[in-house]
Amino acid sequence: MPMEKIIIQSDINNLVEVEQFIDDVCGNYNINNYAATISMSLLQAVKNAIVHGNHSDASKQVTIVFDHCKGGVSFTVADEGNGFDYANYGSIPAEEGKGMGLYLMNALSDKISFQNNGSVVRMEYVIDGIAASSALERIMTLKNYYALKTAVNA
Repeated sequence: MPMEKIIIQSDINNLVEVEQFIDDVCGNYNINNYAATISMSLLQAVKNAIVHGNHSDASKQVTIVFDHCKGGVSFTVADEGNGFDYANYGSIPAEEGKGMGLYLMNALSDKISFQNNGSVVRMEYVIDGIAASSALERIMTLKNYYALKTAVNA
């Protein structure tokens, strides 16, 4: 099966195009059960690419590529920025919300890797045979994220 990709300008309003891309890919490949997990982590990656990688410069682009990998699917997000020191971001978000996007990307994908100094991130999702404990952990991550977000906005 061929890979699919979308290229958007670095404008946060273009996230709607990415959402449609995710819906289309999940529908075309019959992986709608994974759409929420993929969507949450992939939209965080694209938002980071737009805001932090390309500094919301609409003349720069973000490329999102869907492909198959062993046991599942992958999405790669590439921006035109200089990258970042991803090794300094732990599994727990830093204070004041910094690192929350990376935390969700890490928690909701089965494997995450960075290339090109951090300006390219690849997230893999196991489609066949996800362990029940992993699924429960992801559900709890999302619940905790929304509880924290609700408390902050209250």
